[in-house]
Amino acid sequence: LTIHSTQNSDIQDDVETEFLKSQYMLDSADGESTSQAAMVILDHETGNVLACVGGLGEKVTFRGLNRATQSLRQTGSSIKPLAVLAPGIDKKIFTASTIYDDEEKTFENDYAPGNNAGYLGEITVRRALESSQNVPFVEMMEEVTPKRAISYLEDMGITSLTQEDENLALALGGLQNGITPLEMAGAYATIANDGIYVEPVFYTSITDKDGKVVLQAEQESHRVFSAQVAYILKELLKQPVEGNHGTATYCSISGIDVAAKTGTTDENYDKWLCGFTPYYTAVTWFGFDENESIYYYNQNPAGVIWSNVMRRVHDGLTNASFRAPSWITTEIICADTGMLAKTGCTNTYEEY
Repeated sequence: LTIHSTQNSDIQDDVETEFLKSQYMLDSADGESTSQAAMVILDHETGNVLACVGGLGEKVTFRGLNRATQSLRQTGSSIKPLAVLAPGIDKKIFTASTIYDDEEKTFENDYAPGNNAGYLGEITVRRALESSQNVPFVEMMEEVTPKRAISYLEDMGITSLTQEDENLALALGGLQNGITPLEMAGAYATIANDGIYVEPVFYTSITDKDGKVVLQAEQESHRVFSAQVAYILKELLKQPVEGNHGTATYCSISGIDVAAKTGTTDENYDKWLCGFTPYYTAVTWFGFDENESIYYYNQNPAGVIWSNVMRRVHDGLTNASFRAPSWITTEIICADTGMLAKTGCTNTYEEY
């Protein structure tokens, strides 16, 4: 039999080379294990898995744990675009310029999330995403509702959610089980692919010695939201990369649009970088198999890996931007009110 793999060997080599670097191998508290990582790179139009690595260092175990496909990990804020922004914008509950109050607040069941970067007062959705403010996203989740958010996540290929996940903490990645890097990649690829989810696959077909196809890959594919909604999400997700207060500014690639979102869980147990370009979607997770706090030179190691790999992968590719679909228009917005700018407003910007 011949297995026709979706792997791009050049890209796979780029990932494996990065994962062999000793700089990412942090010793555990007991000295008996090290930190780990996983990365998946997809062609978001076809769902083909071009590269997949499920552990740091040299591979010495036959069919060992592949953290990219098998490890369920807490997502932290990397879930915000999927669970909050996608359904909220699709259902016209809010826009990128809607104002939310970023201040200390206690929600139902005494849920009181905090912010890593302090409180900013009244800010737009765009600004809240840029530095990943938590309170506004929980306020948005109240309006979206966790039930609707779960429906959207499942439509984007997430299979590990439970009834216990139907609460406001879902907005910040507080999950019962977690999500694999592969399924996070498939979900982000939905945005990159103009709102169409395509199930990730590792092979296209298997043929026998005579060339006859004995097994053909079957992929689930369906539209989750419109191309217009996807484009607004793409433009929003450029903010963490291009904004003055962005959490992923180190992920920029010269001449190529980059959309990205970081994720950090409580006690620094998990680090994520989820993002895409017009060419590829990629997700990186970093942490310990048994939860331990991660301290990596005041950097997000998942983001460092993502940036190093994706810059090499895009080296030599033609400059590319996210293309706006039809029926997308822009307006001049007053950043202080989130409304259409009127005479006298000096703090303005263009919004989709």
